Amino acid sequence: MRVLGIESSCDETAAAIVEDGRKIISNVVATQIPFHQIYKGVVPEIASRKHAEWILPVVKQSLDQAGMTLNDVDAIAATNRPGLMGSLLVGLTFGKTLAWSVNKPFIAVNHMLGHLYAAHLENDIPYPYLGLLVSGGHSIICKVNNFDDIEVLGTTVDDSVGEAFDKVSKFYGLGYPGGVIIDNLAKKGDPKSCAFPVPKLDGEEHRYDMSFSGLKTAVIHQCDMFWKPGFEHTTENMCAAFQETACRTLTSRLFRAVEDTGLKTVVAGGGVAANSRLRAILAERKDLNCIFPPLKLCGDNGAMIAGVAYHFLKRGDRSGWNTTACARIPQFKRGLKKFDR
Repeated sequence: MRVLGIESSCDETAAAIVEDGRKIISNVVATQIPFHQIYKGVVPEIASRKHAEWILPVVKQSLDQAGMTLNDVDAIAATNRPGLMGSLLVGLTFGKTLAWSVNKPFIAVNHMLGHLYAAHLENDIPYPYLGLLVSGGHSIICKVNNFDDIEVLGTTVDDSVGEAFDKVSKFYGLGYPGGVIIDNLAKKGDPKSCAFPVPKLDGEEHRYDMSFSGLKTAVIHQCDMFWKPGFEHTTENMCAAFQETACRTLTSRLFRAVEDTGLKTVVAGGGVAANSRLRAILAERKDLNCIFPPLKLCGDNGAMIAGVAYHFLKRGDRSGWNTTACARIPQFKRGLKKFDR
């Protein structure tokens, strides 16, 4: 079965065609980064307007790239949550309208299920495993029992790790998107140059939880307090130390989950899964099978949406024409058994 997947939750207009949940036939991503760089972050109004302008040509390009027409597609899917409301509505409305107009099944897909599934597009991964969802909006450690059966073990109690990267980059005028820029600068610095504080969330109820607000504040407003003697006060050193602390915060909680669950497979997803230092730290654990999506699938893309939708379609699930968008997902809490589609 071939599924056309549409993704528009933030600032990428994306569409892809995936066959049987694994084979990527086409994958088109139109990025809005140049339009948001001047503001050092995503402007929701600009994002939704660009989606409205680009959605038709991007979907058409995905079909042309695959050498197909809509008649060759078995279903159409689109992201409906979470994300920027205006952006979500553009892709969701377009997807529903397109599916209705050609009498094809429509599947609404949770964006976070998509990021978890991205690694499956190029890997055969058996369930269960531990999932590490790290992006600009979320930082989640979870046990994944099936493509839509996820138990949240821990999450951030304040900012996401991706937000911390973007805010630090914005404050120091490094540019946007912050994660990539800090990653590149950190490669030229020394991670031991600063002793930034590590969040203290040691209560049993917070065993797998994370916090990045204090780290972000320390780097932005109190950096001079944490320099170690003998190190130059350079941007590269600061970025290396900040990145190291952020990644160690994530992995320390993840390794607790490995110890407690006994699961030895870890699957990462989301934009921060592209971070070179995070990948390196996980690669150091030779006892674990750590699987990352290829870099092209770490960011937002339509292929991950189409991949998830295939499994809903195969199971006989469909989304109604009255399906709407939701900017936030309050269910992302510890003990959650399933993410809402």
